[in-house]
Amino acid sequence: MAVVVAVPTADRRVAHDFYTAGLGLEPLGETGDDGLPEPLQFVLGPGVTLMLIPTGGFGWVTADHEVAAPGQSECLLSVVVGTAAEVDALTDRARAAGAVVKEEPRDPGWGTWCSTVADPDGHLWMIQVDPTH
Repeated sequence: MAVVVAVPTADRRVAHDFYTAGLGLEPLGETGDDGLPEPLQFVLGPGVTLMLIPTGGFGWVTADHEVAAPGQSECLLSVVVGTAAEVDALTDRARAAGAVVKEEPRDPGWGTWCSTVADPDGHLWMIQVDPTH
């Protein structure tokens, strides 16, 4: 089984550049007219991809389910890394690529080092040390 996580995006180029430069994700797919993969997808892990769908077409694929307004979130995506130093470095890399850091790296009191960043479309990503180790 494969899993695809789909989120709306206002600007394909900005999103592409953020996910490649900011989170180091690998795009996949055939190149479209704008020079970006179509559909715009990134490998998250074995059998898991992130698909970015233009905001105007998102309602079409979600059976007219309303897209959350900017500043509202319906899910939290996470990147799990091995060390606190990796959390710090990836947070800095995401910030340099245009992320808004919502929570600076820290231990919020539940036993793992983490930060939270918002991508250019406002989707939240928690960057955290693997809580199972």
